[in-house]
Amino acid sequence: MSENAIQTTPRKSPFQQQLAEFWSYFSESKTAVAGLAFLIGVILVAIFADVIAPHDPTEQYRDYFEVPPAWAEGGSAKFILGTDYAGRDMLSRIIHGSRLSLIAGGIVVIICLSVGIVLGLIAGHFRGWLETAIMRLMDTILSVPGLLMALVLVVLLGPGLLNAMIAISITYLPYFVRLTRASAISEGSREYVVASRVAGAGRLRLMFITILPNCMAPLIVQATLSFSTAILDTAALGFLGMGAQPPQPEWGTLIAENRDLMLSAPWTVTFPGLAILLAVLAINLMGDGLRDALDPKLKQG
Repeated sequence: MSENAIQTTPRKSPFQQQLAEFWSYFSESKTAVAGLAFLIGVILVAIFADVIAPHDPTEQYRDYFEVPPAWAEGGSAKFILGTDYAGRDMLSRIIHGSRLSLIAGGIVVIICLSVGIVLGLIAGHFRGWLETAIMRLMDTILSVPGLLMALVLVVLLGPGLLNAMIAISITYLPYFVRLTRASAISEGSREYVVASRVAGAGRLRLMFITILPNCMAPLIVQATLSFSTAILDTAALGFLGMGAQPPQPEWGTLIAENRDLMLSAPWTVTFPGLAILLAVLAINLMGDGLRDALDPKLKQG
């Protein structure tokens, strides 16, 4: 056989190898893959809501107040999931509500990750009185039930989706700070960090270039699980009238708007509730798969 006929397999880069290894572990959990697929579907629905939604979510059809779903008696094929008290299409409002709910959860996670990583690295690297001050502040926040603190903060800041996201971010922040600090302290004594310090690496380089990448696995899992609880808390504040304000079609607000119709038109609260349930379940399933794939101890087993 000539040399030209010899087929050589191109070598994978270290990143490609790590990605392939991660997917190998992650795909072992069928529920995690199903959760990921469902979440991707929800994200696509949120992105293309203007195209997918059959109606304008704020348009009121005066001749179709509280119409049941299409398959129920008295339903209309024009409104697959029925209409609410104002004659607005429930399917369109749920589709557009996914956009607000996902944005709220994503912004909460981004705020918590960015601020929590900085504070956690500072506490884990500098130690001393600075660490004590940061951690006592985090302990104070944790001493108050999360939803109660978020509710109080929204009352102080004023009702609205933006203020709700800020309040929820503050309640979740201690988890990211504590996790980052613990990981930074654990990694700080390892040989590669000592070698970087001896080589003359500055504090910022040690914190954000050397230590942080090796602390990201637990933070990614925490961020995923916090994403689902942020959606729940945003919906809870919306239900209490402290989150997104009508006519914004956020899932919690949809339930709050129609709570007086639970008996006469149950579909107006059932379908937004199912949307919250399925989205949170999918994210939690994916989070479990991420935890298993990123946990070194499980890999060794």
